[in-house]
Amino acid sequence: MNANETYPITARDDAHWIPEYRDGATPRSWNLAHVVAELRKSREWTHNVRHKGHVREMPSRDKLGLVIAGLSAALFPTHYGRADLNDESIDYYVGDTLNHTLVLLAEQVRRGLLFTADADPINEDELAQRAHDITRDFAARLPAIRALLVSDLQSAYQGDPAATSVSEILLCYPGMTAIIYYRLAHALFELGATVLARLVSDIAHSQTGIDIHPGARIGPAFFIDHGTGVVIGETTVIGERVRLYQAVTLGAKRFPTDAEGHLVKGLPRHPIVEDDVVIYAGATVLGRITIGRGSTIGGNVWLTHDVPPGSNVSQALNRHS
Repeated sequence: MNANETYPITARDDAHWIPEYRDGATPRSWNLAHVVAELRKSREWTHNVRHKGHVREMPSRDKLGLVIAGLSAALFPTHYGRADLNDESIDYYVGDTLNHTLVLLAEQVRRGLLFTADADPINEDELAQRAHDITRDFAARLPAIRALLVSDLQSAYQGDPAATSVSEILLCYPGMTAIIYYRLAHALFELGATVLARLVSDIAHSQTGIDIHPGARIGPAFFIDHGTGVVIGETTVIGERVRLYQAVTLGAKRFPTDAEGHLVKGLPRHPIVEDDVVIYAGATVLGRITIGRGSTIGGNVWLTHDVPPGSNVSQALNRHS
């Protein structure tokens, strides 16, 4: 069978369209009526995993990709937008791009709100208004987000001897891409668009190999060098001028459960990394511990205890000095 061959639907029988396969097979050959019925039974009753049991409009990853591209272009117009912009056209371009992008974003926020875990039933007008309010407040944060991203850019340029310009960092560094997505996702997360924020983070993860939960709190001048395999958990707190290398994990050590054995969600369970800390490749830092200001964590260290300020922790000794 040639994978490029197509099989147009050409006949109808018993309310089912029957494709004519070149090998002579029809849906009856696969007992599809029974399979479809059983899948419906699973989907609707026995294994229904829909949010509150209802079919709802899903946010679109494709549209969200367009939103992120538009926001990136508005934040850095000549790098992610158009290279031919000048002083006369740039503001018009940013305004037009933002207007179009925020309309798309508001619709995706609306859809995402349908999947908020504790969401109560809400009428369409109220839902649309809430999505509009979140989008408006998000737009108001964009100048502050850009200021943070510029501090991240400067940190990358100053911290990497291989960096020849900020343009190179914006265009070529996966760590910078992940940080841009994180800063945008974090703002959405704080404003209540949590499902959408997770989708933005997942898109960044798929593109860069860097997994930053949008709930993490990360200060300015943050730099991820190389970056592949970095994981930053939901309740992580990172101070200013922190640098991470590839394959660093800032994760949880254990997951408390309630009396019925269910995971207790939302508890602080990830590390606190204070200002001016460097964590080298492959280090694993677990639990609600504190890495003191100005410390250096060596490569491949497994760390589950607090580290005083100014410490140097090496894998060979497995202790700080």
